[in-house]
Amino acid sequence: MTSLVLLAGYAAAALHFVFFAYVVLGGFTAWWRPRLFWAHLGVAAYALGIVIVDWPCSLTEIENWSRAATGRPVMEFGFIDFYLTGNLYPREHLMTSRYVIAAIIACSWAGTWWLSRRRAVRGEEPCPVGGNG
Repeated sequence: MTSLVLLAGYAAAALHFVFFAYVVLGGFTAWWRPRLFWAHLGVAAYALGIVIVDWPCSLTEIENWSRAATGRPVMEFGFIDFYLTGNLYPREHLMTSRYVIAAIIACSWAGTWWLSRRRAVRGEEPCPVGGNG
């Protein structure tokens, strides 16, 4: 039983990294498939809610449950604080990292809009982002 609980925690941690990568870079998938913009918009809004409004994160809850059940320390302040802050960037640059992430997302969305309009003008496909061309 303990190994299954441990596995659930590791799976939640792995999914956390995938989710974080999709939040940061997922907007670029809409350059390939413009309708993926809407999925990324939802994921980014949820991530923003986690950071700004302090919404609960299911993956954090699962990982903390696994950590507590297997005698490991829980993530007191969440995934980002536990795994990224202080490791990927210095603690004092937390807001800078948020601005960089926001800029990456904004660039991906701007590129999606531009490519979508360009495709619509060329008649390649309908423009699902930003109107009908």
